[in-house]
Amino acid sequence: MSRLLPLLLEIGTEELPPGSVGQLAEALRANLCAELAALGILTDLEHSMAMWTPRRLVVQLGGVDSTQEDQDVERRGPAVRAGLDADGNPTRALLGFAQSNDVPVEMLERVATDKGEWFVYRSRRVGRPTRELLPGAVNAAVAALPINRPMRWGARDTAFVRPVHWVVLLHGDTHVPGEVLGVATGALTRGHRFHHADPVRVVSSATYVDLLRNAHVLVDAEERRARIRSQVEAEAKRVGGVARISEALLHEVANLTEWPVSIACSFDRDFLRVPQDALVATMEVNQRFFPIVDANGTLTEHFVGVANIESREPVQIRHGYERVIRPRFADARFFFDEDLKTPLASHREGLERITFQQKLGSVWDKTLRVAELARVIAVRAGVDAALATHAASLSRCDLMTRMVGEFPELQGSMGGSYAAAQGESSEVVQALEDFYAPRTASDAIPLTQLGRVLAIADRADTLAGFFAIGQKPSGSKDPFSLRRTALGLARILIEGDLPLNLDGLLREALDQVPGVTPEARAVEVELREFILDRLRSYYNEQGIALDRFNAVAAVNPATLPDLDRRLRALDTFARMPEAVSLAAAHKRIGNLLRKSPEPVRDTVDSALLQDGPERELADAMARSAEELSVRVAAHEYLAALQGLAPLQVPVDAYFESVMVMDEDPALRANRLALLAQLRRAFLAIADIAELDLAL
Repeated sequence: MSRLLPLLLEIGTEELPPGSVGQLAEALRANLCAELAALGILTDLEHSMAMWTPRRLVVQLGGVDSTQEDQDVERRGPAVRAGLDADGNPTRALLGFAQSNDVPVEMLERVATDKGEWFVYRSRRVGRPTRELLPGAVNAAVAALPINRPMRWGARDTAFVRPVHWVVLLHGDTHVPGEVLGVATGALTRGHRFHHADPVRVVSSATYVDLLRNAHVLVDAEERRARIRSQVEAEAKRVGGVARISEALLHEVANLTEWPVSIACSFDRDFLRVPQDALVATMEVNQRFFPIVDANGTLTEHFVGVANIESREPVQIRHGYERVIRPRFADARFFFDEDLKTPLASHREGLERITFQQKLGSVWDKTLRVAELARVIAVRAGVDAALATHAASLSRCDLMTRMVGEFPELQGSMGGSYAAAQGESSEVVQALEDFYAPRTASDAIPLTQLGRVLAIADRADTLAGFFAIGQKPSGSKDPFSLRRTALGLARILIEGDLPLNLDGLLREALDQVPGVTPEARAVEVELREFILDRLRSYYNEQGIALDRFNAVAAVNPATLPDLDRRLRALDTFARMPEAVSLAAAHKRIGNLLRKSPEPVRDTVDSALLQDGPERELADAMARSAEELSVRVAAHEYLAALQGLAPLQVPVDAYFESVMVMDEDPALRANRLALLAQLRRAFLAIADIAELDLAL
């Protein structure tokens, strides 16, 4: 009798790459589940999980059937016309097919298909024990892992991300014999490299995690992250500060340790005169340390390092961490002091020697385009145009500093520090600090209007330039991160409530691109749609359905803040009961207008209106028209839509009682004109015919 038993797979290796070990473990779990399913082995997928440490990939499955399911096998042989000769006797092809299945011809069946009749052999294959199939399934799952550069070691023919030293494979409490990646499976795992060097016997999947914990290995990555976070926060509190814990660094440190131990350290306070971003980057990126800040978020002279060992002399580890960070900080201080000897503006000439893109010129060429575009945007946004031009001219000068040359990750953050130290105004300093914001979808937009102007100008120029030279993203390929650039541009316009005409902005950006041909100008429409595509996903993540976005985009709002206001109003209106009926009526109106045999008039002849539903609808529209105009002009779109909601009753009555496409040409033309007026009323906000609402 078959039954579900837990399964444990552990592949022990040399230290795995911290950036991909988690993805490899998850892929191994998914691949193994897929292989078992393909073999017809019942698996409890709800209780499957992947775990990992720097030295092992682990898959735990809550239940795997002990026996493969019996399988119905069907093999198609030759077509009947090829299997029988003119006298109805088996041909050599049919005899060979029967022989390959070890059955007489009489046991073959005929199956009719749309392509003719065929001989088939059907049988029922009895399921094999799972333990016989597991090693092959594991090897197939491993072979399908996404490993870019597999390694070979020793004289083996096998390759893996790192050399493999042991493999544990248990089904229930029983070891499954076999080979994985050329290594014999067993029941022996390894504990911490230093705390527990002796092999450890795994007796069951249920006790595996606790067994390794007793051997100083936290195999659950989430447990390691929680331990690191708790320890780092405690160490920071002990020295009177608050730990700065980025999720990316926490994830990386957890993937570098099996038994993390946090240790508070410090450095010379004189280093604090170096810009905070430089010190933080050195600690987080280069050394994987956690900085400690004070209650105001200002960097202190303390940090936390995380060791992969519980040392009897933690002070020695602390001294080692402090010793290794000192020369990095000394370099940063030296570069900062040297850079201050040269005015930031003097680096402009150096930018002429750096190519931004072959067809788009040097970095200085791009800077000049951004400065001109920033001047134009500033005028429209009510920002000092001269200040915007000046700030834009300094925006990329930090690329030529020694600090950024040594620490490339500081590009975009050092400009503000140097500007502040060299006496630039606070507005310019803040704008330079915010120039690259938002870097990710979760980052905040620039804090000031000047910073927003610069960021918009830079992104608009980048998008216009690469689209104009035909370097737009294709499929999953986006080498210049234009999708992120487009979303950043849209977010700044919307969240900053900057009422800039989007088409005008893109047109002006294209005007700055060198050698733009009339054909290249055609990308303006394509570029606008590219930005709107990014917004579709942006709003969808906020729970706003695609049909709402399409309804607003259909009326082509001039500015993105206006699109945002319309969209949020429509999303609220679409949940009202009147919306369903009005959306259906709007679609019907659109269909009728398209079918009109003659052009639809702009005006309605009141003398031709018949008493009853037709005149009632016209009167209701007249009453709402003035309020609609006022609300739309004031951008009060929800109130405008709510003002149109009472039209549901007369609209429904109208369609129930009035024949729009009347045989009388005058009546028909007048009724179509009335419906056209109604449609224009809604199109002042959105095309609600696009709404996908259930009737």
